[in-house]
Amino acid sequence: MRVRQNDTVVIISGRDRDKRGKVQSVLPKKGLVVVEGLNMVKRHQRPTAMMRQAGIIQKEAPLPLARVMVVCPRCNKGARVGYHTLEDGRKVRVCRKCKEMIDL
Repeated sequence: MRVRQNDTVVIISGRDRDKRGKVQSVLPKKGLVVVEGLNMVKRHQRPTAMMRQAGIIQKEAPLPLARVMVVCPRCNKGARVGYHTLEDGRKVRVCRKCKEMIDL
């Protein structure tokens, strides 16, 4: 996957364009990603045994993976992700522009 949990990403289209956030979760089978504080939607919530709070709540909705780009630590911009194999056999993600490793 080019996007992983705890990555910093930038939204490239939609109403939250050019905003940055941290990835909370990735849903690879559906091709979706949930970003902290972005793509907020309002839901009408009924009180349940687990959720005592009722009313209109705001929460993050999943975004398609195609609408986010990983932020390169060196360029500090959205980066296309490539892959390189290191000498020890590990496969790491790299920025396609500056060749900086994204994985630490």
